[in-house]
Parts: sequence; C-alpha cells; structure tokens
Amino acid sequence: MSERPDVSAANENPDNATASVQPTDQRSQDALSAASEAAAEHVIHDAEAEGREDISELTSQLIAAKAEAADLRDKWLRLSADFDNFRKRTAKERLELIQFAGENALKNLLPALDDMERAIANNTNLEDIAVVREGFHLIHSKLLGILGAQGVKPMMDVKGQPFDTDRHEAITKAPAASADLKGKVIDVLENGYTLHNKVIRYAKVVVGE
Repeated sequence: MSERPDVSAANENPDNATASVQPTDQRSQDALSAASEAAAEHVIHDAEAEGREDISELTSQLIAAKAEAADLRDKWLRLSADFDNFRKRTAKERLELIQFAGENALKNLLPALDDMERAIANNTNLEDIAVVREGFHLIHSKLLGILGAQGVKPMMDVKGQPFDTDRHEAITKAPAASADLKGKVIDVLENGYTLHNKVIRYAKVVVGE
C-alpha cells in the first residue's frame, strides 16, 4: 500500500497562508498612499506658491495704479485751480477794459472843459459879443482836435450829397429848390461822425423831393 502526502495540516489552518501574504500587500498600499499624499502636497504647494506670486504682482499693480490716480487727481486739481484763477483774472481785466477803455480820450477832453468853464466865468461881465463868439470857436476847434487825435472825425460837406442810408438818417423830406437836389441832402440837423472811418453817428438830414 502506497503512502499519500498528509495535507491535513495545511487544510486545518487556511488563514496562515493569507497571513503570510497580507504584510507584503499592506506595505505596497502604504507606499502608494504615501506617494500619492506627497504628490498632492507638492501640487498644493506649487499652487499656493503660484497664487502668492499672482497676489503679490496684483498687489504691486494696485499700489502703482493708486499712486498714479492720486498723482493725476492732484494735477487735475492744480489745473482746475489755475484755470479758475485765470478765468477770474480775465473777467476782471475785461471789466476794467470796458470801464476804462475811454480813459485817455476823456482825460484829453478835460482841458476843453476847463476852457469852457473859464469862458463862462469871463463872459459874465463881457459885453463884446465878438469876443464871446471867438471864444466859442476856439473851444470848438480844440474839441475837434482832441477828437481827431482819437480817430473821431465829423462828416464833411454832407449838404448837397446824394442821400446815403449808410451815412445819413433822413428826419424828414422837403421840397427841393431845384430838380438836381431831389434825392439829395438839402439840410443837416445834426452832423455825423466816424471813428477810423466807421460811422458812429449818422448825420440827421433833410432830403429834397
């Protein structure tokens, strides 16, 4: 009779085989877990590092933008204040120019006014009418000279000229003494004046018809 191998011992303890394999598998799993955790930590570390760099760069840009905005605002405020001062100064100068534009002309008229006052005082007890007339003529000539120096001139030889709406203002019409005077100035009620050839007062005239 042949002998068969005794396998009863192995069959009696099946857990022993499992126990002998389990430590190796556990170590492999632990190694994989550790590697995974290390990789995850590395990724997180890199992400955090990149995030910190982005935040730092954005913070620097924000600080620079705020500084530039503050500088631009300061420049704007200065320009606004300068423009406001310029506007006020210009308005004041314009007002003074309007108020005192004729200062020199008026100052030049004062001597003629002085002559008129002296003539009035001297004519109180003066009986010679010829002297009075001469005084008026002298004052009139002086006034014309002062006005002429400022560019103001009377319209000369208006009577007998054709009526011109650019220079004359017709007050009324009257029968002309002759046919050639029809439509022409036959009398001057108030003389006209020009300032540097610009009409500043129309001559008030009577037109023949």
